[in-house]
Amino acid sequence: MELTIPAEYGYVVISTIFGSLLVNFFLIYNVGAARKKHGVKYPALYSKDNEAFNCVQRAHQNFLESVQFFIASALVAGVVHPIPVTVLNVIFLLGRVVYALGYYTGDPEKRTRGGFYAFAFLGNILLSVHAGLRIAGIA
Repeated sequence: MELTIPAEYGYVVISTIFGSLLVNFFLIYNVGAARKKHGVKYPALYSKDNEAFNCVQRAHQNFLESVQFFIASALVAGVVHPIPVTVLNVIFLLGRVVYALGYYTGDPEKRTRGGFYAFAFLGNILLSVHAGLRIAGIA
């Protein structure tokens, strides 16, 4: 298969790179605000006695634990499936924001409200496998 980048791939790049940066900046801002509000000084990553701060910090850390796989899978899958990947990207990123907002309540169980991001993440992973197979001429 000859590799041709479709025009719609631009949507993938924008939603992947710019979208993940926006979500990351949102999370960074909220961690900074929580540090100030709860008096948690750098370089402490977590508070020993403030669960509310830890929930805000954990939401950001959780995003950082998965964002590299999100970016890689979206950029690979988008070469073959640009529109579905763009839609999945928006769902993933909105889910991560809802996940964080749930965590920010101080009740970690409420983070699951944004758990729908995982379906979009899985979709991008599966589409990236399919894209790899197509590019290799197997599928």
